[in-house]
Amino acid sequence: MEIKKVVIPVAGWGTRSLPATKNIPKEMLPVYNKPIVQYVVEEAQASGLQDVVFVTNRNKTIIEDHFDYNLALEDLLTRTGKTDMLKMVREVAEMANIISVRQKKQLGLGHAVLCAREVCKNDPFAVMVGDDLMFSMEPGIKQLLTVAMSEHMPVVGVMEVPPDMVSRYGIIDGDEFAPGMYRVRNLVEKARAQ
Repeated sequence: MEIKKVVIPVAGWGTRSLPATKNIPKEMLPVYNKPIVQYVVEEAQASGLQDVVFVTNRNKTIIEDHFDYNLALEDLLTRTGKTDMLKMVREVAEMANIISVRQKKQLGLGHAVLCAREVCKNDPFAVMVGDDLMFSMEPGIKQLLTVAMSEHMPVVGVMEVPPDMVSRYGIIDGDEFAPGMYRVRNLVEKARAQ
């Protein structure tokens, strides 16, 4: 089983990041000199995922545009001799095979992933969140892909959150069957604080 596709839902409104996200998608907010979503795509690419399926909405075409060629900019950079910048913007456009699917109604993360079903068909695929950065020696998604391949089953990455933050996250109930590995018995999206 080889996994080559990644679904990245980017259709949400980003209300928790207002006012910064009033006119700019949260996935396009810069961290140093790159938008957050570019780091996510770079992690996918470094993990062997070649086809990036963005699940987007009508107001997020800027994300697709970021991963496309900008011929006017490239022409300007060529004419002004800015070859390093030209190389950089072309590398972004050639980073991955970008496929876009529209989520017409924002009905949650599960629904967003379901919107990609016609693109993914029966192929196994990974899911990454378009505004979540994790830095580690080995990319987080690569670690999950390794577990999925060795265990021959779907996997999901989780982290412990403080009890007062439970209402902001999806929460699992599971049994640990190996160090750091849990068999999920139940999961709740955005549980109520206890």
